[in-house]
Amino acid sequence: MHLAALLVALIVCLAVIAIGSRFLLAPRQATLAFGVTADNLHALTEIKGVRDIASGAVLLVVWAAAGRTALGWALIAAALTPAADALIVLTNGGKLSTALGIHGITAGLLVAAGLVLALG
Repeated sequence: MHLAALLVALIVCLAVIAIGSRFLLAPRQATLAFGVTADNLHALTEIKGVRDIASGAVLLVVWAAAGRTALGWALIAAALTPAADALIVLTNGGKLSTALGIHGITAGLLVAAGLVLALG
């Protein structure tokens, strides 16, 4: 039973990565497949908001269920999000100060705290 649940979990993880990749590679088609139009800013910001809330909740669950070492590794992995956000800002006409001052610092803090927790 556990093996089947792990297999389903692995498939879901890979599917989420694939869906996220589709939003990067074919954003208009992915947005339409999601169920909203690509120019619906309100829907897109709601999607981001829910994803950010879920990301924080997942980290809290990792900490509660698996302890601080697992939380540390999860924080390091989660640093991909603000690092990518910094690149998104830079490649879409945003300010370098915003990219580094908000997203870059966030990524750095996640990695630093994650390393302290993961490596003890």
